[in-house]
Amino acid sequence: MLWTIFLLLNGLLCLLFLSVSTRQKNEPPLDKGFIPWLGHALEFGKDAAKFLTRMKQKHGDIFTVRVCGRYITVLLDPNSYDAVLDDKVSLDFSRYAQVLMQRIFNLRLPNHNPETERAWMEQHFQGPSLARLSSTMHLHLQTLLRDEERRCSPADWRQDGLFSLCYSLLFGAGYLTLFGAENSNDVTALATVYKEFRTFDGLLAKLARSTLKQEEKRTASLSQERLWELLSPAWLSRGKGSESSSWQQSYLSHLQTEGVETEMQRRAMLLQLWATQGNAGPAAFWLLSFLLTHPEAMRAVRKEIRGLRLQEDGSLHTPVFDSVLSETLRLTAAALITREVVQDKTLCLASGQAYHLRQGDRVCMFPFLSPQMDPQIHHDPQTFQYDRFLNADGTEKKKFYKGGERLKYYTMPWGAGNNMCVGRHFAVSGIKQFVFMVLSRLDLELCDPTAIVPPVNPGRYGFGMLQPDGDLEVRYRLKTLQ
Repeated sequence: MLWTIFLLLNGLLCLLFLSVSTRQKNEPPLDKGFIPWLGHALEFGKDAAKFLTRMKQKHGDIFTVRVCGRYITVLLDPNSYDAVLDDKVSLDFSRYAQVLMQRIFNLRLPNHNPETERAWMEQHFQGPSLARLSSTMHLHLQTLLRDEERRCSPADWRQDGLFSLCYSLLFGAGYLTLFGAENSNDVTALATVYKEFRTFDGLLAKLARSTLKQEEKRTASLSQERLWELLSPAWLSRGKGSESSSWQQSYLSHLQTEGVETEMQRRAMLLQLWATQGNAGPAAFWLLSFLLTHPEAMRAVRKEIRGLRLQEDGSLHTPVFDSVLSETLRLTAAALITREVVQDKTLCLASGQAYHLRQGDRVCMFPFLSPQMDPQIHHDPQTFQYDRFLNADGTEKKKFYKGGERLKYYTMPWGAGNNMCVGRHFAVSGIKQFVFMVLSRLDLELCDPTAIVPPVNPGRYGFGMLQPDGDLEVRYRLKTLQ
C-alpha cells in the first residue's frame, strides 16, 4: 500500500515537473493554465474564438499557451503574418498536416510532398481545366435543382432547413463533378454518400482533437469504412486504371506516382471529398441566411442578377454579390493556420519586436480574430454589412487600414501565401452558380419573418467554414412566369 502511494506521488511529481516550462525574456508571454499537462486544451477545444480573444485581451497580439503538453505560440497581428508564412526553413507545414490526416482520416502518406500535390491541383483548378470543371458543376446543379423543382409548383410551398438544402445540393453537384464519373445518374448512391459524409463530418472536429467518446469512435470508424468503400472506383481494386480522364482518376494516378499503396489510395479519397465538398454548402447557407435576414442586401443582389450581362471574356460582372460573399466569408471562415517549429527561430514582428520560438513548439495564426473580426480594421465587425467590400463607385474595395497603415491581409478566408487554397475559384464559382439559380428560379423566404441567423457551432472553429448550431427554416416554390 505504501509502495503504491509512493509511486502515485512520484508520478504526480514527475508530471508537475514535466509541465513546467521556464521562459526566457525574449519569448512570448506564457499562459500554461491551471491543469498540469492538459493546460488550456478544454477551453481551446470548446470555443477557440472565445478563448483566444480572452488571451489576446490579456497578453496582446502574441502569446504562448500550453495544450496537452504542447506549447503553441499564437500570432494575431496580420501585419506580421508573412514572417511565418514565408519561412520554409524553421517552420514546417506538412508535419502537423500529417498528424491531422492520421487522426481524422486514418491516412498515412509517408512520401507526401505538398509541393508536388499543389502542382497537381493547380493543373485541375486553374485555367482551361477549371473552366471545364465549373461547366460540369453547372450542369449537375441544374439537374439536381430541376429534380427539386419537379416536387414544387407555383402554388405549393415546400419547407426545409436552409442548411440541409444548401449542403445537400452543393455536395451532390460537387460529388458528381469530381467523383461521379461511373455513377453520375445514380441518385440513390449519391444520397447514401451524402448521408455517410454528414455523419463523418459531424464528428470531424472531435476526431482531430482525439476527444471522441467510445460510441462516437465506433460510429466514426464505421462511417469511414463505408465511405472508403463508396468512394473507391471498381477498377481500383482490380489494379487497373480507368479509361476516363476524370479528376478522380487523375488524383489516383498522382498517388500511385508517389508510391501510395492501394489501401491508402482508398482512404485518400475521403480526405479529398472533405477538402473539396466540406465548405461550399455551409458557405452558401450563411450567404443566403444573411440575404434572407437583410432585405436591403437581398434587393441589391436580386437587382444585380436581373441586369447580368456577359463580359467580353465570358465572365459575369457581379460586384455586389462578390462583396456579399466576401462579407459572408469574413464572418464565417475560421481556419487555424499552423506550423511546426523545426528549429529555433527569431520571429520579427512588424512592430520591430523580436521573439524567440523554440524547436518542438507550434505556431499558429487565427485570421478569423484578426484581421476578420478586428474592430480596428472593420467597423462593427460582428455585423453583416453587404457593401463592406464595395467602394462608393461600385468597384471592389481593397484598401483597409489599421493604425493608419494599409493592410496586406484584411480578410483571409482562403489562407495566404503558398498555402492559399488552390480550389478557391472552383468553390466560388459553384457557390455563385447555386445562389443565382436559387434566387432566379425559386421564391425563397423565411418560414418565420422574424427569424434570425442561427449562432455558430463553437466546436467548429479551426476547421474551415463554420457550421450553424441549428438551422434556419425556409419555404420555397417555383417562380411564376411574368
